[in-house]
Amino acid sequence: MKKDEVPQDPSALDQFTREVYYVKNDKGQYEVALSRGWDVKKEALDSAWDEVNIRIEAARKAVAAGEASPIVYFMELKLMDLTVLSGYTGFWPFFIKRHMKPSVFGRMSDKKLARYAQAFEISLEELKNFKG
Repeated sequence: MKKDEVPQDPSALDQFTREVYYVKNDKGQYEVALSRGWDVKKEALDSAWDEVNIRIEAARKAVAAGEASPIVYFMELKLMDLTVLSGYTGFWPFFIKRHMKPSVFGRMSDKKLARYAQAFEISLEELKNFKG
């Protein structure tokens, strides 16, 4: 690819990062060029974010319906899975699954909930009072 052919299509990450391409200059030598994005990658990225937003909304509805605890919502919102959340909180994944049940969540101590709040970067009150 020649330097003047490097795609410059803005994407969701346009404000945060650039892609590096190795291109040929006028002398036929390779050099580095930066790209703002490429339409094909932009569409794939947008599709992935749509899926993330669908999962977040499903988690919010589950909390609102009383089917899941707020931990489920904030875990989706922060793009975490059980392993990541376990690493941040120190709880084993088995216990996190239990804490995802509204009946168990409602009986948890503030000390345990504070570990989740810290992992989600929210206040303890936000976590305790989230209703979806």
